[in-house]
Amino acid sequence: MVDPINNRSYQPTDWLPTTKKELDLRGWDTLDVILFSGDAYIDHPSFGTAVIGRLLESQGLRVAIVPQPNWRDDLRDFKKLGTPRLFFAVTAGVMDSMINHYTANKRLRSQDAYTPDGRADMRPDRAVTVYSRILKELYPDIPVVIGGVEASLRRVTHYDYWDDKLHKSILADAKADLLIYGMGELPLKQLIREIHSGKSIQKINDIPQTAFLCTEAPENPFNEEISLFSHEECAKDKLKQAKNFRVVEEQSNRLRAARILQKVDGRTLVVNPPYPPMGEEEIDASFDLPYTRLPHPKYKGKHIPAYEMIKFSVNLHRGCFGGCAFCTISAHQGKFIASRSKQSILDEVEKITQMPDFKGYISDLGGPSANMYRMQGKDLSICEKCKKPSCIFPKVCFNLNTDHSDLIEIYRAVDALPGIKKSFIGSGIRYDILLQESNDEKTTESHRIYLGELIRNHVSGRLKVAPEHTSDDTLKIMRKPSFGYFDRFKQIFDEVNKKHSLNQQLIPYFISSHPGCREEDMAELAVITKKLNFKLEQIQDFTPSPMTLATEIYYTGYHPYTLQPVYTAKTKEEKNEQRQFFFWYDPKQRQSVIKRLKRIGRPDLIKKLYSKDIL
Repeated sequence: MVDPINNRSYQPTDWLPTTKKELDLRGWDTLDVILFSGDAYIDHPSFGTAVIGRLLESQGLRVAIVPQPNWRDDLRDFKKLGTPRLFFAVTAGVMDSMINHYTANKRLRSQDAYTPDGRADMRPDRAVTVYSRILKELYPDIPVVIGGVEASLRRVTHYDYWDDKLHKSILADAKADLLIYGMGELPLKQLIREIHSGKSIQKINDIPQTAFLCTEAPENPFNEEISLFSHEECAKDKLKQAKNFRVVEEQSNRLRAARILQKVDGRTLVVNPPYPPMGEEEIDASFDLPYTRLPHPKYKGKHIPAYEMIKFSVNLHRGCFGGCAFCTISAHQGKFIASRSKQSILDEVEKITQMPDFKGYISDLGGPSANMYRMQGKDLSICEKCKKPSCIFPKVCFNLNTDHSDLIEIYRAVDALPGIKKSFIGSGIRYDILLQESNDEKTTESHRIYLGELIRNHVSGRLKVAPEHTSDDTLKIMRKPSFGYFDRFKQIFDEVNKKHSLNQQLIPYFISSHPGCREEDMAELAVITKKLNFKLEQIQDFTPSPMTLATEIYYTGYHPYTLQPVYTAKTKEEKNEQRQFFFWYDPKQRQSVIKRLKRIGRPDLIKKLYSKDIL
């Protein structure tokens, strides 16, 4: 393999070591940190394992990665590198291992996108817990630090869809010493500083964005503190679990949050508040670490689907202030946007242009949401008082700066680089931001320009957007805008395509069986999308993921913010009855759809879906 930046052949030592042989090549006989991951090792800033490994390396530490260790044999993968001087680090990888393994109907998936050749059997269920327990059994005196999305979403008592019951904090099950939640660079740097100052991990309790279990909570170094209902209380009373969720979500979305305490098994879980959003220099430093941008050589000749999908894409920012009820992004990355500098972005694009198999097309200039780059409150003192989970629902906040000028500038600067034929936007567009009425003429004009720029120059034939539903009642629970916004966006999309003789498609995403959604809502969705000439492709059943509003409603039956009961389809039959309306146009589904419409008292919709000759 060739390093396109320095015009030399890559050596095995250009990756972090994964074997004893690779340690020997570096002349290392000891390690400071050994990182176990459920993903294959891809040395790229889109993969958390690489980010954390490179960050620790930048702090002067000797780091090794053990990707996808075998947990079913004699555990040789957990022993082969010995013990680290500081701690073991454990992550399930980019995805939660249960969502990675199972569909919404709890069926095993046939492919794992983060594994060579898509093999689906290379990581265990609940990977963080399995890896951490093995390490604690083998090396009880070596600290274990857990992190990544799986640990983040399970930091307090949470509902587990796959077991259909409440689980304790993952710290209790995994036996780990410390949990780092969210994006881990800042807490990890402070952890290393405190260890170097002579503290043991068991004595470190003042780092933001960390959680730990203790017999008695230490003195609070932060301004506020809130106690949740205990795990045992929540297990007996679903309403208490619903109340807990609101506290956790609100604190997770504050600029200056409180420390959270929760009793479990006679001990106290302490969750320290998050760090403020990373500054531009901090996030640039993370993206500018010396990644090879390639899978480890051990995977030579193998296809890793997740890598193929992102290898020519660039992430512009972290965080999302959409606050969607079913989404885990804000629980992990937070609602405040941390944006890279223009130069850092352009530097990464230039590296991509020099890759041997690059053909001139950037697959995505995006982020958790495509069009939130550099957006924040106009007056941050107002943001400091806010604890709402969304800045754009039920309407766009008056204090939110939604000027798209900086993002437009990024698009145009990227397209002007030598070697770039076209850059596409593959991340989801929040069209409700673009269609809002602003009192600021410059902002309104930037929305208009952005829409034209996007549709004319950055759609790779199909633009994916996520209205998610057509029912206002369901959308309200989802924290999504009225379907009327999608209608308006589609009109603009069609007009621009017609004006410029473009043959592009708009591909909407929809969810069935979401809390609050009834069968009649799905029937009306079928009629409305038929009128718009859609035969839906991108659809899914709601999957209850830990630490989301929708999951808490699914489990408790109550909306945590109103404490009012909310209906949710739960049985396989109820879910299938909703899902079939996505496929009203399929002749195999026709009689079943007609039968259900009669049964729910909506025979009037039959004629709207089917012509007389079909009936």
